[in-house]
Amino acid sequence: MQAPSAGPLAGLKVLELGQLIAGPFAAKTLADFGAEVVKVEPPGAGDPLRQWRLLKDGTSVWWQVQSRNKRSVALDLKEPAAQDIVRRLAAEADVLIENFRPGALEGWGLGPDTLLERNPRLVVLRVSGYGQTGPYRDRPGFGVVAEAMGGLRHLTAEPGRVPVRVGVSIGDTLAALHGVIGILLALQERQASGRGQVVDVALYESVFNCMESLLPEYSAFGVVRQPAGSAMPGIAPTNAYRCSDGGYALVAGNGDSIFRRLMNVIGRADLGADPGLASNTGRVARVEEIDGAIGEWAARHTVDEVLAALDAAKVPAGRIYTVADIAADPHYRARGMIQEVALDDGSRLDVPGVVPKLSRTPGGHRRNAPALGQDTDAVLREVGLTPEQITALRERGVVG
Repeated sequence: MQAPSAGPLAGLKVLELGQLIAGPFAAKTLADFGAEVVKVEPPGAGDPLRQWRLLKDGTSVWWQVQSRNKRSVALDLKEPAAQDIVRRLAAEADVLIENFRPGALEGWGLGPDTLLERNPRLVVLRVSGYGQTGPYRDRPGFGVVAEAMGGLRHLTAEPGRVPVRVGVSIGDTLAALHGVIGILLALQERQASGRGQVVDVALYESVFNCMESLLPEYSAFGVVRQPAGSAMPGIAPTNAYRCSDGGYALVAGNGDSIFRRLMNVIGRADLGADPGLASNTGRVARVEEIDGAIGEWAARHTVDEVLAALDAAKVPAGRIYTVADIAADPHYRARGMIQEVALDDGSRLDVPGVVPKLSRTPGGHRRNAPALGQDTDAVLREVGLTPEQITALRERGVVG
């Protein structure tokens, strides 16, 4: 694998105090592009993500993605001596990321006001379920709850059936990406003002920000959008169609010219030429008729046959991938989205590649995810502690 460039964020110092998903995902994204990320974890168990889902030699393989390119320092943040170390680290950092419940940092004497007084250039990302203000700020907030409050969960169902969860922690990830955007905006502004600021990201707001026309439709028409299964309400045709081999083909024929090509492929040129179906408005009014025609055609062909015919006609279509399909797909490989890394024990592991892709200064995998406290001594020496002081702190359980 080609060695990655230093990255566009080389030299940016990031202090990560969060755990699990949202905060660490934001820090991982910065680290992928060259930021120097120091991750603070509690001694003993470390970040709970180390033990989530499937484990290899006692550590989650997810950890190898979420914490790549980071250094690990084990500190007990409930100890005043550890809090002092964090203040030292924050004084030299460009960015601090945390996703504790609102008020936790302040309880440890590490609130933004305190840290910004010592380092006015610091950008502080705070990710929480409901934000740092408002009547719900003190409620515990996880991604699944945010997805529901943000409006997403209501829509992810077949009509009349229980809403289901998206199969990944999408609320946390959306919040993390909004956090990264906020950090970069604050860093840009800092170039002019010389001052840092707080970036307040709420999980539910990050989900809600992606809900497209949900609110204005309700405001203008009183319409409460309802679950629609695999279809997209108000946009036609776009759906999943069962094929003769039992699989499903996803077909998005909702562009005007695309719709005409699609109808020609399925042998329904009459529908393609129907002036009442020339625009999306007309197609939405007759979506059941259109879906029926496409479904009847798809049912006579295998998924491969359907996709081959639609690809030849330049109609957007695809199959529903499992991870086995992803791992075998040549396009994923060609784009560098599946990267094989060598773990510290010499074994190999496939991990997702880095996005977005920059032409001159791309991100990359420079370092494997650290063992718990792997970099404690080195980082503490960098902020001025002597070996004797570090040993004394370790004996007291302050550091690990």
